Amino acid sequence: MGAFDAFRYDGKRALVVGGATGMGAATAELVLDAGADVTVMDFADVTLEGVKAVHINLSDRSSIDEAVAAIDAPVDALFACAGVADGTPGLERINFIGHRYMIDEMLERGLLPAGSAIGMISSAAGLGWEANLETLKELLAISDWDDAVAWVEANGKADYMSMKQAMCAYVASEAFSLLEQGVRINAICPGPTDTPLAQANAETWLGFGSDFREDLGIEASTPMEQAMPLVYLCSAAAGAISGQTVISDAGYISAGITNAYPNAAAAAGFLLGRF
Repeated sequence: MGAFDAFRYDGKRALVVGGATGMGAATAELVLDAGADVTVMDFADVTLEGVKAVHINLSDRSSIDEAVAAIDAPVDALFACAGVADGTPGLERINFIGHRYMIDEMLERGLLPAGSAIGMISSAAGLGWEANLETLKELLAISDWDDAVAWVEANGKADYMSMKQAMCAYVASEAFSLLEQGVRINAICPGPTDTPLAQANAETWLGFGSDFREDLGIEASTPMEQAMPLVYLCSAAAGAISGQTVISDAGYISAGITNAYPNAAAAAGFLLGRF
């Protein structure tokens, strides 16, 4: 064995939730190629060969319970990749509450033991969560499924940006308590990525930062380009990293913050809660 083996998943078990399409599918393909025994959960049909497929509806607590019951051994890496766009019924459950509930259930059943890692897909839309932390803490403090859904509805937070901010805040706030159990947690915050979901919302999702990419002569990220940092974060090679939300947007937000690309300044300021 060599030092680079820390980047691989030989002999490990990986669970990809939301792995039928897009970044989740790329994650499943990549971690399978890295040597893992892979289970993919999704509402849609899973077509990747060589994995175990399990149906799940993250908006339905009983469906999550059934899916968790189908996990027959502890998992080394949990990739929380499922997400839907604004206007989808149950968005607050699919994009955050369902993922958190599943993590809690797996921890309770010993399915995420010491040495395991959790990787979540947030979004550039989740940036700036720090400015809303006090409000987000109210949601994070609610462990009951129904009460969490009720809070989201009562506070008008059943939208894509709010739930991605909740995910980022969750990663940061849970890092210490999870690491006490030997479990790491991180997330990526992708910029525009050419997925089926993005194509269905192309004007806003793929239009974001298009001038930046055009001036650089680059395209929107591929799903595999986003899967690579996510899979790294759950590998042994990232053992010193936890509680982080990695911005994987080709430098767009950084260019805006520093005014290196002035056209991005307003977007960076808005996303980071500066104005």
